[in-house]
Formats: sequence, C-alpha cells, structure tokens
Amino acid sequence: MRLSLFFSVGLTVLAAGAWAATPTKPPRALPLGGAEAGTAARYEYCLRLTAQDPLQAHETARTWAEQGGGLAARHCAAVAMIRYGRPDYAAPDLEQLAVEAAAKRPDLAPDLYAQAAQAWLLARDATRALPLQTEALKRRPRDVEFLIDRAIIRLALKQSWEAIDDLNSALEFSPRRLEALVYRASAYRQLGTADLAEEDVARALKLRPEAPDALAERGAVKALKGDKPGARADWLRVLSLDPESAAGDQARAGLESIDVKKP
Repeated sequence: MRLSLFFSVGLTVLAAGAWAATPTKPPRALPLGGAEAGTAARYEYCLRLTAQDPLQAHETARTWAEQGGGLAARHCAAVAMIRYGRPDYAAPDLEQLAVEAAAKRPDLAPDLYAQAAQAWLLARDATRALPLQTEALKRRPRDVEFLIDRAIIRLALKQSWEAIDDLNSALEFSPRRLEALVYRASAYRQLGTADLAEEDVARALKLRPEAPDALAERGAVKALKGDKPGARADWLRVLSLDPESAAGDQARAGLESIDVKKP
C-alpha cells in the first residue's frame, strides 16, 4: 500500500533565480497496519487538527509519542510543524523517520524520504533535500511524482541539465504531465534556450490553456526573448486567475523586473 505525500511542493523558478515553495495538499493518513492499526483513528484526528491548530496538534502528537504513539505520533508532530510554517523543525524528524522506516517499515520508506526532502526544500535547503529525494527514487525509480520533485530540487540548485534528465524520464512515463512540461521549460530558460522552453510551454498550454503555472512561465520566456508587452500580458492574466499561488508570485516578480526603471 502506498503512502501518499502529505503535501506537494509547488515551486516556481524565477528569472532572477529566486524560488518559492508552499504546501498545497492537506495531510493524508499513513497506511497503518499490524499493531499500529488500532491507532488509525487517533492519527487521523491528529492530522485534521494540524490544519485547524498546528501548535495544539504538535503538543497533542508529542504527548501521544511519549505514551507510545510511535511512527504515527511522530509523523503527525512533523506535519504540524509544516503547517505552522517551521519546516526546518520538521525536516530532521522526517529524515529520521525515513531512516527508521527503511529498517522497520520499508513500504513507507520511499515516501518518507520524499517527504523529508520536500520539508528541507520548504526550509530553503535544497542541498539537503537532493540526496533524500534520490534515496526515495532508488526505492521507487519509476515514480513520476518523485522524478518531478527531484527536478524541482535540481532547478533550485541550478542543476538545469540534471533536472531536464529527470523531467524527460517523467514525461516518458506520463507524456501529458503538465507540471513536467512547465518545469522543463523553466530548466531550458535557465540555460537560455528560449526556443525549447517556448515549445514546452506551448505543449503545456495546449493541455490546459489557462494553466497559471504555464502562463507564468510563458511570460518569463517572452521576457527572455525581449517581448515585454507579451510577458506583461501573460503575468497580468496569471494574477487575474490565481494571484495567491506560486505562479502569482512569479508573475508579480516578473512584472517588477520589467517595470522597475534601472538607474
């Protein structure tokens, strides 16, 4: 049984090299089994509490862990810290959970390694995230989500060609995966290869014409090619569609970059 990621990183790589990552999906319960099965209801309650009151959820999870709550309690405590906006606290705990799961619950280890990697990325430490995401992929090498997530980490580290390799693999397994096309466009843009970036953005927008991430990236590609009016139009469209997203952040940063007059 697969452990679903408790959050998904939305990462936008900006022209200036800045990036933003935010949790976009609510937590999901671990597939507890055996002796842990009896804790499932308490664990699910704890995860729900992380969305309502993360500090209270963290205290609840810590108390539960002291009472023998095990993996479920410790995982809930880490999720609470993510929800509270302190991924730097959660990441080491998730990393330790992944190491322990590798020995005791190998079915959970791939996703826990990936979760630890995402937590480090949220904490703005892509260097620590990369080996953990690679560890997840060793255990599940054909996982499209894992490949995309490692590409995101590599983009943050400016490892553009390596990111492209991961995205090529992801698109082999899932040719219509819009995020993979958008991130590969970002990688090509990092390399200054505007034509290839433009092709991937066009493919992404053919799949979903109003996709904010794809429009934001198309704006960045247009800016790279010197088409400021076209870039501005795309970024303004993103802000009208989804202003609070990572794409919205990219659009605002892009607009500032072309509208601020240089001395």
